[in-house]
Amino acid sequence: MGPDPSDQTLIARARLGDALAFRALVQRFEPMIASVIIGMLGAGDEADDVGQETFIRFHAALHQFRGDAAVSTYLRRIAMNLSLNALTRRKRAVRRLVSRDASSTPLNEPVVDAIDLEHAERHAQVHHAVAQLGEKQRAVVVLRVLEGLSTNETAAALQLPAGTVMSRLARGMVDLKRLLAPYMQGASNAS
Repeated sequence: MGPDPSDQTLIARARLGDALAFRALVQRFEPMIASVIIGMLGAGDEADDVGQETFIRFHAALHQFRGDAAVSTYLRRIAMNLSLNALTRRKRAVRRLVSRDASSTPLNEPVVDAIDLEHAERHAQVHHAVAQLGEKQRAVVVLRVLEGLSTNETAAALQLPAGTVMSRLARGMVDLKRLLAPYMQGASNAS
C-alpha cells in the first residue's frame, strides 16, 4: 500500500466530486477539530453540531480554498469562529434566562440601537488578530478576554491548571498587542 495522499491531492479530488477524498480529509482532521471545539465548548451535542458545521462549511468552501494556509489552520479557523458563535448564543440564552428570572431587577446593560461601524471594524480586527495566535494561546485569549470567563472558569473549560492559563494568556496578550500594533498606530494617526 502506498503513502497517504497529501491534503492538496485530496482537496483536488474532492473538488472534482470525489466523496471518498472528502471523507478522507474529514477522517484526517476530525480528531484535531474535535479537540479544538471541545476545548472551547465542552463535550456534548452543541460541540458535535459545531464539528459537523465546520466540515459542512469546509466542503462548501472547497472551491474558494486557495491553500495560503495549511488545511489544519483553515479548519481550526472555521471551528474557532463557529465555537465563538456558539458561545455567544449560549451567553445570550443565559442572559434571557437571567432577565426572565430577575424581571423585577434590571440588568443595567446598555441598549444598542444601531451598529457602530467603527466598533464593528475594531471587533473584526481583534478577531482577525486572535485567529493568528497559536491554538493554545488562542483558546485561552478567546475564553478569558473575548468571552469574559474568569481564570478558573477558563482553566476548567480547557482542563488546564490556572497557572498554565495565566502563562498562556500573558504570552497571548504580548502576541496580540504585536499583531494589533499596526491598527493601533492607524487609529492614533486618525485622531
